[in-house]
Amino acid sequence: MRFQTPLVSATLIRRYKRFLADIRLEDGREVTAHCANPGSMMGLAEPGMRIWVEPNDDPKKKLKFGWRLVEHENGHFTGVDTSLPNRALRAAFEAREVAEFASYSGVRAEVKYGQNSRIDFLLQELGLPDAYVEVKSVTLSRAPGVAEFPDSVTARGAKHLMELSEMAKVGHRAVMFYLIQRTDAQVFRLAEDIDPTYAAGFSEAVTAGVEVLAYDTKITPEGVVLGQRVEMS
Repeated sequence: MRFQTPLVSATLIRRYKRFLADIRLEDGREVTAHCANPGSMMGLAEPGMRIWVEPNDDPKKKLKFGWRLVEHENGHFTGVDTSLPNRALRAAFEAREVAEFASYSGVRAEVKYGQNSRIDFLLQELGLPDAYVEVKSVTLSRAPGVAEFPDSVTARGAKHLMELSEMAKVGHRAVMFYLIQRTDAQVFRLAEDIDPTYAAGFSEAVTAGVEVLAYDTKITPEGVVLGQRVEMS
């Protein structure tokens, strides 16, 4: 998935109200950018960080820049836009590039299910069980090479685990798909200390038959594409 508009580099001044960030462009202008990330962004919103933003000339949008990436001092990138994983995964599913779902030709997004919820993807193929796939963006890393989820307490995430469990119990494939938006992570694990309730729900979901997948991504200022499967520790 390529960015629609070439990204430009900037310096983060501050992030506030979850969805807003004051930034300084390379030409010295200070502007406000949209931050498409409702999470804590632990370790990713420190003033002075080099970031990459996407300009737009859409007259319907009040903010003319969207924050997409953090560039770390070691040259690695983290994607901070939580909408990107679903866009990248949809392209991968439709191209049958995800080995675990290569047999599915039908790809539907945002399908109603459970208790007033929508599944990120419903994959279908004649002769195969429907596959309900919930996607989570993983950006937290507190130890070298290790990506973690969640970065804050997520009651919504726990609800998704419960609803996936119900799908598994009635014979569907139910999949929790963690997409790691970091280029410096080789291992994935749950941040049990941040949200013990989510961790308990995860264990119950696995027992109920929910499949767990974690994939990394290849990220550059040009775009984000699906990488390889990552082991869970």
